[in-house]
Amino acid sequence: MPPSPTLHHRLSGPADAPLLVLGPSLGTSMAVWEQQLPALAQDFRVLRFDLPGHGGSATGLLSSPRPGGTTVTELAELVLGLVDSLGRHRFHYAGISLGGAIGAQLALGHPGRVGSLALVCSSAHFGPPEPWRERAALVRREGTGPLLATAPGRWFADPEATAATPLGEMLLRNLADADPAGYAACCDALADYDLRSALPRISAPALVIGGSHDVATPPHHTRELAAGIPRATMKILGTGHLAVEEPRAVEALLGAHIAQVERPGR
Repeated sequence: MPPSPTLHHRLSGPADAPLLVLGPSLGTSMAVWEQQLPALAQDFRVLRFDLPGHGGSATGLLSSPRPGGTTVTELAELVLGLVDSLGRHRFHYAGISLGGAIGAQLALGHPGRVGSLALVCSSAHFGPPEPWRERAALVRREGTGPLLATAPGRWFADPEATAATPLGEMLLRNLADADPAGYAACCDALADYDLRSALPRISAPALVIGGSHDVATPPHHTRELAAGIPRATMKILGTGHLAVEEPRAVEALLGAHIAQVERPGR
């Protein structure tokens, strides 16, 4: 029997190093972590993945990509299945936006497996469900094309400059190339996501990073996460929603955060 399909992924770094899973944001791919990869892969076995319908991951991985059929819990279970397929049990997790929501869900559902958690420009609740459902309906009708003009303003602190960089152009291509059904299903997952009352049950050591220029999840989302998760550490950087403007700061914060868990007291 052929192996079960898994999320499209790539592994980097020493095979025997602690596993660090990096989750992407809605509309992007694993490329959103490209700038941090060289540094993080020196000390960790880095696992990057694509969301269903994004990059190389098939929308068909979802049990029901029809309207309202996808949840963040299902996305988290796909990630856990990927980790299982690699023969790993414990892992560290960092995710941007929807990728962060997946990590928070993993930390709640599988506390013994998540060694540390980093939420980058993410939220416990991404606003009322109606705008997400409206976006999902639009994309199902017309594809992701109508989102391209406004994406730089949602994603980047300096939309014109960052969108013109090789990474910015690649991320916008990711959005253009996303499968409408998969993108819309991820919107449905965000529509129903609300972990505000559950935050105190997250036991993994947590780092919460926000962007001072983030218009999608402004800093009050960051503060709510940090206030709700016990003993969470918070840092606000001068970035937009994807935190690509300060890659060295992000990689340094992640490295130091995980080192405190792996090597306490050092």
